[in-house]
Amino acid sequence: MYFKESKGFKKDFLWGSASAAYQVEGAYDADGKGMSNWDEFVRIPGKTFKATTGDKAVDHYHRFKEDVALMAQLGLKTYRFSIAWSRIYPDGDGKVNQAGIEFYNNLINECLKYSIVPMVTVYHWDMPQALEEKYNGWENRQIVDDFVRYATTLFRNYGDRVKHWIIMNEQNIFTRFGWLDGMHPPGKIDQQQLFYQVNHHAFMAHARCVVSLKEMYPDALVGSSFAYSPSYGLDCQPQNAMAKYDYDDLNNFFWMDVYGYGRYPKAAIRYLASQGIEIKMENGDEAIMKKAASLTDFMGVNYYQSTVVEFNDIDGVGTTHEMNTTGKKGTSTVQGVPGLYKNPKNEFLPTTDWDWTIDPMGLRYCCREITSRYDLPIVISENGLGAFDKLEDEKVKDPYRVAYLQAHLQELKKAVDDGCDVLAYCTWSFTDLLSWLNGYQKRYGFIYVDRQEDENSGTLNRYKKDSFYWYQEVIRTNGENL
Repeated sequence: MYFKESKGFKKDFLWGSASAAYQVEGAYDADGKGMSNWDEFVRIPGKTFKATTGDKAVDHYHRFKEDVALMAQLGLKTYRFSIAWSRIYPDGDGKVNQAGIEFYNNLINECLKYSIVPMVTVYHWDMPQALEEKYNGWENRQIVDDFVRYATTLFRNYGDRVKHWIIMNEQNIFTRFGWLDGMHPPGKIDQQQLFYQVNHHAFMAHARCVVSLKEMYPDALVGSSFAYSPSYGLDCQPQNAMAKYDYDDLNNFFWMDVYGYGRYPKAAIRYLASQGIEIKMENGDEAIMKKAASLTDFMGVNYYQSTVVEFNDIDGVGTTHEMNTTGKKGTSTVQGVPGLYKNPKNEFLPTTDWDWTIDPMGLRYCCREITSRYDLPIVISENGLGAFDKLEDEKVKDPYRVAYLQAHLQELKKAVDDGCDVLAYCTWSFTDLLSWLNGYQKRYGFIYVDRQEDENSGTLNRYKKDSFYWYQEVIRTNGENL
């Protein structure tokens, strides 16, 4: 839509940044914390870039006061962070670790001290390794009860101060990489039946937590965050348009329809049945999913890139279960599902060094589609640029990051003018951090952390990048000065 003048962002708009426990905290075995699935997985040779781990990460566990003080200098209105399940329940289902409870109590209170709204993610991929060993984690329905027990412990301890809750982070990513591509724990490949069953268990954990939270704190705001890559049909050929629909039902709506409607897309379920895949449900599952959907307050969106969809012949390309983790541009290959779709490169868009398309308008597209399809408010829970940053004379010039975020915020402002109810915008990330498979070379933060590629070098000192001061002005003007 075109509007002569922009109404801008709401006065109470939450300008924020985000992180994940495993990627920033370190202290992997400190103060009673148990081992997580990621603590184990990164020790498998060849799984991460240069064998990097989160054992130390950027030491947020010991430096959180310093980091939150920097957030206050930046002017953050909200800080989205996750809680490490194995820091609260070292064995996953045993006794509560009081030291873990106190750490997050202190972090929440430190945020509130500076009037920074704590936005808590219950699950950002790090499951207690004990549950993997006990019953194969997400593959077993038992995890739903254990997850709800863990989540309600968080609600009970922090719900008096935390009003914004994200239950699941990128369920579509941790399940795909865990059971289809073998790149995340538990490292399995092409386990289609397990992939969909695992997702149902995660959906049930999400749904029951939404219901439980609302029973305990009716005024809390809750949702889950989805890694949304909106799709564009390659051209106006009908078969490519239909391939786009197939892609969306299996890669986007399959998750968002559960969060927004409490049901799976019919075409997706029909297709899975034709492939011999059946999602096993228990009595009452559908009712709980629908109840949770009726109580959901927002759709969380982690937006980084869009994708192109083209029809893929039955003898066409499949997937190599590989991705660019080195930052060597142009090393990604076309992936697809024979008989349905493939995802060629978008010739109209630039890419990052990790071959992610840079598509600011795609963020607006996301918001418009969610608003039209689900009529839910939106939390942009992640958006950011991973790049090779250089520290020179204790400064980092990162105009590329400013340009990236500026362009995305301009499109987000247009989405608000279009009628999308956007509650918050969280950049990924506040400080540099461990980028899962990509190590420490792929930097996202406003704060440069002196943390080199190997496991032990670097002072961990914090330095403000040029983008820090740009975002500071954006927040100060509530998005008027981009």
